Amino acid sequence: MRALISVYDKSGVVEFSKKLVDSGFELISTGGTHRTISEEGGLPVMQVSDVTGSPEILDGRVKTLHPVIHAGLLARRDSPGHLAELAEHGIDPIDLVVVNLYPFVETISKTGVTMDDALENIDIGGPTMLRAAAKNFPSVAVVVDPADYPWIADKMSGEGLSPEDRRNLAAKAFHHVSVYDTAVAAYLTGGDAEELPEHLTIPLVKAATLRYGENPHQKGGLYVAAGGSGGGIAGAKQLHGRELSYNNLMDADSAWRTVSDFSDPAVAVVKHANPCGLACHQDQVTAYQRAYEGDSVSAFGGIVAYNRIVTAAAAKSMDAVFYEVVVAPGYEPEALAILQKKRNLRILALEQSASNQGYDLRPVSGGLLVQDADTVIEDPATWSTATERAPSATELQDLAFAWTAAKHIKSNAIVFAKDRTLVGMGAGQPNRVVSVHLSQRTAGDKAAGCVLASDAFFPFPDNIELAAEAGVTAVVQPGGSIRDDEVIAEANKHGLAMVFTGVRHFRH
Repeated sequence: MRALISVYDKSGVVEFSKKLVDSGFELISTGGTHRTISEEGGLPVMQVSDVTGSPEILDGRVKTLHPVIHAGLLARRDSPGHLAELAEHGIDPIDLVVVNLYPFVETISKTGVTMDDALENIDIGGPTMLRAAAKNFPSVAVVVDPADYPWIADKMSGEGLSPEDRRNLAAKAFHHVSVYDTAVAAYLTGGDAEELPEHLTIPLVKAATLRYGENPHQKGGLYVAAGGSGGGIAGAKQLHGRELSYNNLMDADSAWRTVSDFSDPAVAVVKHANPCGLACHQDQVTAYQRAYEGDSVSAFGGIVAYNRIVTAAAAKSMDAVFYEVVVAPGYEPEALAILQKKRNLRILALEQSASNQGYDLRPVSGGLLVQDADTVIEDPATWSTATERAPSATELQDLAFAWTAAKHIKSNAIVFAKDRTLVGMGAGQPNRVVSVHLSQRTAGDKAAGCVLASDAFFPFPDNIELAAEAGVTAVVQPGGSIRDDEVIAEANKHGLAMVFTGVRHFRH
């Protein structure tokens, strides 16, 4: 039996090779892998060039791309014709291929990487051998993952790999090559095109198996981009608490995205993917208390996110409320000790990063909707005043806060805010009037003197009439309705200030 071993990641390869030799395998290898096995392992191993009779050429670009290698991999053992041809040409079959690939993703992730660097790290021979071996898996076992070495070695020294083992290893190899090719294609496609790419493939690898999905009868898992930086919720480090559920991750992501959109210290309380509490304040305890009081009923069992390191004082202020998850860039040692007293509280730490980039993906029956992430940068100084009265400086500050908040609330989104605090919101309603009603009901007496943000334009003036009755003094909205004149007239009637942003923030 022969095994061909050519790996970039050499972890565990010497021990694996020793077990293969003990099981009766002849070893074939190349370059650095050959040196590792022969010099570090002290094992007998042939060079590929000795097997093929051809030297490595083009600085090693061509070594395994040879008929002797691929005939040995692709020949069907149940075909007398194939076996006769091997014998005619003096080619021995290869029974096991152990390959992992050049670090393309790691290379392109480095600062200052050039196109030449990237191209040199596109593996050609490795994927070709993997595909050939996986195609012929009934006869050839293929291994891409060092984590599989121990159990494969055990089986090789005993009864051998079962047909199911071989098939699963072949599938893993094809996935491995597919993820690799996808990373190359994505890099060459680039990110500056005006249109979305004609073909879109995304390399994903499972980071965690979840107990279940949204409901117990659904399977669930967390996948991350292959070789990615591990940013965002998917890359969070869990410091305490039970394992995260599908819904925990969904809500934690919503909370983190929300606070990450604010440059000032911010705290968000999220329930069912919507911020029900949100506040900005230089004092973290004040920001938390205001966020909690925005809707203290809904806060129970919610997710809390901070965009600053959590202080001990803030941790103490959370003590009386049950939360599922807390998310932050970090925690003071005393704060972490306080929070860890709650056995079931999941505590996540993750890197503060810029606005989320990349594609926003939504499944639909039979396909996938793809769009750019909503990361447009807006400057309130560019907003246009539509009414006779312009907002005051204080109102404009609250309008900017409310507008950012509305971006993270499900449409039709309405936000009531005062003192850079969310005091009421309406989310996910089939019409905007109901969202205004819900915001008013939650805000109660706090509605007096607050501002309002709407994620899309008002189609009718009735929303403005309701807002004025609730005590709203200023409004921010995209504008662009055919009834803008009527809406503006209603605002002027009640002495409201209203600004148009020219940008919509639907979030379904």
